[in-house]
This record gives sequence, structure tokens and C-alpha cells, in this order.
Amino acid sequence: MRRDTLVIVPTYNERENLLPLADRLMGLPVAVDLLVVDDNSPDGTGQMADDLAAKNPAVHVVHRPEKVGLGRAYCTGFAWALERGYEFVFEMDGDFSHNPADIPAFLEAMPNADLALGSRYANGIRVINWPLHRLLLSVCAARYVRLVTGMPVTDPTGGFKCFRRQALAAIGLDTIRSNGYSFQIEVTHRLWRVGLRIVEVPIIFTDRFQGTSKMSSKIVREALGMVWRLWFQNGLRRSPRRRPPP
Repeated sequence: MRRDTLVIVPTYNERENLLPLADRLMGLPVAVDLLVVDDNSPDGTGQMADDLAAKNPAVHVVHRPEKVGLGRAYCTGFAWALERGYEFVFEMDGDFSHNPADIPAFLEAMPNADLALGSRYANGIRVINWPLHRLLLSVCAARYVRLVTGMPVTDPTGGFKCFRRQALAAIGLDTIRSNGYSFQIEVTHRLWRVGLRIVEVPIIFTDRFQGTSKMSSKIVREALGMVWRLWFQNGLRRSPRRRPPP
């Protein structure tokens, strides 16, 4: 029987992480389905995901022909989830930087939220295995987003999120063109500016110990420009167009 909660994990060369991640997700005290969106990983991650799906009906796989960005992978997964009627849809990294054990805390927050956003900076900094320059970049980016847009979240570039179905439907997936960190900022801003409820869930972020980071200067530049575009899209407002319900 299909669950009402789906966890979307985009993968590119995550062979070493996929099996232990799937085990952790399937062992949670809450029932979840897993959707692997693989970008034709050269290391065979996609085939490994197919093997998992053949053995476990809670595991699903979407194969994309090439690597075209994190945002595109998530939009593919979101559309797949909406077509199948999931009520709660997670996005999370496949490298254990996001802890699967935090998922129940997100679901506990959902009665009062349309989006639960995992924050590394709510009530202090909780980041492990990052060099100081990377931490400073992330913290400064969060403040930059808030300064320009007025969006009152502590971690707008965070990629561990839980969406209510109605929130995903409100995003306008076919109009999103951003990737990387700018994708995370844009999705959250689109929900915030139309008055949907956003709750931050404190998490501990542990940078990957295996594989390589997807960070690049292109991703940073895209995010810097995206913030001003969102401000213009919101009519130069630094507040939502509609207020969330009490």
C-alpha cells in the first residue's frame, strides 16, 4: 500500500550512499516512500536504485538522460509526486548531510505549515565538517536574501524540506528555471510571497564525507542574481502579497 509521504533524493554518483540511505529511510518510525531521481550516474547509482525498487515496493526510480541540475531533478520529482497524490513531499540530499532521523520532526510540524524548512541556523549554528569560508558564505548568503527580499527565514538556501501537497501545486513547477542554491531560495520565496505558512525545523547539517561537493562559483553567481529577480517579481515588496492564516 502506498504511503502518503514521499522522500525525493536526486542522485549523481551516489552509489556508496544509496543503500545505507534507503535502509535508514525504510527503518524510520514513520512510513515513507523513496523516489530516486538519477541523472544517468556513471558509477551505476541508477541501476542500484532499480535493483532496490525491484525488491521493495516503497522505492521508486526516475531516470533522466543527463545531469542538468538539482532544481530540474527536484521539479521532476515534485511533478511525479503530485501525479500520484502524495500529501507530504520531502526533498533531501543523498549524501547523509541531511539526517533521515529528522523526518518525523518535520511531519510533526506540518499541521501548522505548508512548508517545513530544515534550518542549520535557527537558534544557533549547527554545521559539521565545513571549512570556515564555506560557513561564512552560507551565513552571509542567508542574510543577503533576507535583506533584499524581506523573507524572514534563517536558512533560505537549505535543501532539506517538507512540502504539503497544496504548496507544491502552488509553486508553478513549469515556470521555475533556477538550479542549485537559487532553486532553494526561489521555491521558498514563491510560497512565502503568496502567504503560505513556513515553519523552520532546526537540524544538524553534516557535510559529506564521501564523494564530492556540488558547490561551484556558477551556483553562487546564479543565487546572487536570483534574489533581485525575486524582489522584482514580488512587486518590489519585502513582505508577502497575502498574509498567512493565523
